[in-house]
Amino acid sequence: MDEVTNVDHHSHIASLKNEADGWPMVSVYACFEESSVSSSLAETKSSPIMKLSFLAAALAICQTAVFALPTDILDKRATVQGFDISHYQASVNFRGAYNSGARFVIIKATEGTTYIDSSFSSHYNGATAAGLIRGGYHFARPTSSSGATQANFFVAHGGGWSRDGITLPGMLDIEYNPSGATCYGLSRTAMVNWIQDFVSTYRSKTGRYPMIYSTNDWWTTCTGNSAAFHTTCPLVLARYSTAGPGTIPGGWPYQTIWQNSDKYTYGGDSDIFNGGLTGLKRLATG
Repeated sequence: MDEVTNVDHHSHIASLKNEADGWPMVSVYACFEESSVSSSLAETKSSPIMKLSFLAAALAICQTAVFALPTDILDKRATVQGFDISHYQASVNFRGAYNSGARFVIIKATEGTTYIDSSFSSHYNGATAAGLIRGGYHFARPTSSSGATQANFFVAHGGGWSRDGITLPGMLDIEYNPSGATCYGLSRTAMVNWIQDFVSTYRSKTGRYPMIYSTNDWWTTCTGNSAAFHTTCPLVLARYSTAGPGTIPGGWPYQTIWQNSDKYTYGGDSDIFNGGLTGLKRLATG
């Protein structure tokens, strides 16, 4: 394949935590209300301090019971379907994708410092007309120029961001070199510096940090599993599997988007946003 400010990033963590923890916490209170605990508490003639101690103990028992439930129940999360495309998907049924449940698409805009995707404009307009949240991505070529140069090229040719509620921050696609050494001949330190140059420039141009797309293997191999970006740049993690996104690299606590398949019914790759539609809109809004 191919900004969230610190406040944005932590707000998204809070959003995901609410979505993840909402059911267990509701169940804790349900456990309390449906048991004999609440009625016993009402009937007791103990002092207020004793009542509070009794209440705390009761809630702790209920919480322990609820969080001991099987992990397959607690691991259920709200997600939003999306996909990513480039000129390889010349014709895309955006309306069909939307009607099937997709709500976002990430579209290739640029590569290196000379390539502009020939289908970007038509794809972008088609996605907008269908009601999809959309954004652009840049395929990195770290040996052709500096990160700053490529970030400027990306922003100038479709990779910018606006606070309109339907534009995702741009995405840096940094992964296996398709035509040479896996890490483009750069040391781990040099690679991290190149990415930082891109990220800082994109941030200064748009006011947002870009998303970063990669795989666990590439990130570990080529950056030394750097944790330099986990508090600023949302992670788009590629792992084609039905068993989940697997190991999360670079200190990120979770993936914001999981590219789970290289085949999507309406074209391109399948992407899964890690949260509900409200969280996706928050990512777009900033």
